[in-house]
Amino acid sequence: MFNETVKSLRIQKRLTLRDFCEQVGLDPSNWSKVERGVNPPPGDVGVLDRLAEFFGLSGEEKLSFMDAAALQRKEIPPDVADSAILQKALPAFFRAARGHELTESELKGLADDIRKLHTADPTSR
Repeated sequence: MFNETVKSLRIQKRLTLRDFCEQVGLDPSNWSKVERGVNPPPGDVGVLDRLAEFFGLSGEEKLSFMDAAALQRKEIPPDVADSAILQKALPAFFRAARGHELTESELKGLADDIRKLHTADPTSR
């Protein structure tokens, strides 16, 4: 989860919560709640970019970091939320997650859509 990841990254840098917050411009009281999972991760992409840069994250690591923040906020990452593939795949996924049987055709379509999403260039989404 995002909160565990950022706490671990902060500790790896050997920073106290206060020192970390001072360096990245965050309120220690609020950030403590984020790290404990009481408050959701920031929704501001600028703040998340600043944190990713501070921790030296790039490429897939940065995407995973951003995805973890969105998922802990119970949101779909914005770079894939408007994807046509996702719009088709999510209803089938929701039905499957709720225990409804998918037809063979729906299951094949879901697998095809996930495959397309997986092989798509992340910068083009």
